[in-house]
Amino acid sequence: MEENDVVRALAALAHPARIQVFRALVVVGRDGLTPGTIAEALSMPAATLSFHLKELAHAGLVTQERAGRNLVYRAAYDRMNDVLGYLTAHCCQGAECLDPAAAACKC
Repeated sequence: MEENDVVRALAALAHPARIQVFRALVVVGRDGLTPGTIAEALSMPAATLSFHLKELAHAGLVTQERAGRNLVYRAAYDRMNDVLGYLTAHCCQGAECLDPAAAACKC
């Protein structure tokens, strides 16, 4: 993962509403959520949610898939794991202190 990708991901998460949206998608897992469900759960106007989903998608932190007439958004676990891996790649002065398998999300 490149530094610019990490900066883009962290910048996308640097907003309370986007953190809420991302966490809601992480909690629900691979099933994902429709924008209507997210908006209702977070009491967020649809236009506001759309803007934040676009920012998260641009950073690669969420994916979008059409399911019939609905869009389904899911957390991009691989991308988030890459960001976390980048941030912790050289922790503990290079000593093996974290089990990468334990730190990665298995969703």
